[in-house]
Amino acid sequence: MQDSGYRQKNYRASCILYLASLLLFANNAFAEELKLQPLIDEALKNNHELIASGLKVSTSKYKIPQAGSLPDPMFMFGYQNEGYDRTNYGKSPDAQWMYSASQTFLFPGKLSLKEEMATRDSESLKALYESAKLATIARIKELYYDLFLTHKNISLIRDKTALFSRIEDAAIARYSSGMAPQQEVLMAQTEKYMLLEKEEMLKQKLQFIEGMLNTAVGRDVNSPLGIPVEPAQTSYIYNIDELIKMSHSNSPLIKSREKMIAAAKTKVNMAEKEYYPDFTIAGSVFERRGEFKDMWSLTTTINIPIFYKTKQKMAVLEAESALSEAKHELEAVKLMLSSNIRENHSMIKAAEKLTDLYRNGLIPKAYQDFELAISGYVTGKVEAITVITRLKSLIDYELLYWGQFIEREKAVTRLEAITAVCNQHSARPALQNKIEASVNQGEKEK
Repeated sequence: MQDSGYRQKNYRASCILYLASLLLFANNAFAEELKLQPLIDEALKNNHELIASGLKVSTSKYKIPQAGSLPDPMFMFGYQNEGYDRTNYGKSPDAQWMYSASQTFLFPGKLSLKEEMATRDSESLKALYESAKLATIARIKELYYDLFLTHKNISLIRDKTALFSRIEDAAIARYSSGMAPQQEVLMAQTEKYMLLEKEEMLKQKLQFIEGMLNTAVGRDVNSPLGIPVEPAQTSYIYNIDELIKMSHSNSPLIKSREKMIAAAKTKVNMAEKEYYPDFTIAGSVFERRGEFKDMWSLTTTINIPIFYKTKQKMAVLEAESALSEAKHELEAVKLMLSSNIRENHSMIKAAEKLTDLYRNGLIPKAYQDFELAISGYVTGKVEAITVITRLKSLIDYELLYWGQFIEREKAVTRLEAITAVCNQHSARPALQNKIEASVNQGEKEK
């Protein structure tokens, strides 16, 4: 009776898993594919941080003509009277209406330097905007790869749950025939339920990644996303020296710092120009009445920089210090990019070796070991713990394979952002084809 109860429970559990698999297959079959390039295009249009960075560039361009313009001219009018007791306009030579217009002219070269400073600042912001575009593209790609990996892990876990069901069936059969204790049945069921627990945790992670991807694209966080298309392996043939050279030539961050250095040099020249005075030209008319003739005057006002030791000299020192700071920032950025290039290049090479090891060595061997172990377990030659351990190893290897595959693609993405060079994708034989071939071979051998 107890054996019959186990069979009934197992049959119900198998039916539930079968129905769940059918529902999953139907859901995946009709789910809309999520492709990478449309997400990137949408993010470049709708990402709010990127839009704000672009608006900063537009805003800075409006400052250029302002910096190259003269100060506003001044107009003055007034009345001058002689005495306090009464108005004596037309009766006194000093009673008159006064009108004056004046214009301040900067010392030659100052206006062009101001305009050049504003232009360099705008160019620096434009380079930062290009850097933000590359960072946005890299962010979308990395989140897309994380989303694919999470979906892939869920799919792998669901597939391997069926393999644990095979162990459970074998354990129940052996228990029914008195060849194995009940503990082996419970052990197989526990491992299967632990996979279901891991699947639920991955589903929670899936919601988190989808929210972050929607935010990066510029969508509402609850917008639905399809299932990512399996990415092809990106070819990357550059060595470290080539990557560093490309980053120094193409990186918007470096270009931005170079523009900042150019702006700082212009500011030094401008500060030195402040030693020279500006001048204001004013023309005045004095209107009088009666026998008194109208008068006019033309004057020039010049500022005298007598406090140059505490003002102009300090301004030059300040500008030179800012120039030195900008130069050191450029060198720091170059060193940072070189370090990031070395790190990501190393990650690519390590991931390539590991994925090749998993794909061509560990995963096929682990699957064969599992098939041999479960065959031996059915005949009583192998213990249940051995079968479970080998299946868990197979699961771990497949998860590690896809993890390393995605880490490689993310490292390539980061290098693309650093060097501002896009790479082509090459065709890659799917790992699943190899696994399925191994499965089919195992079925034939059985």
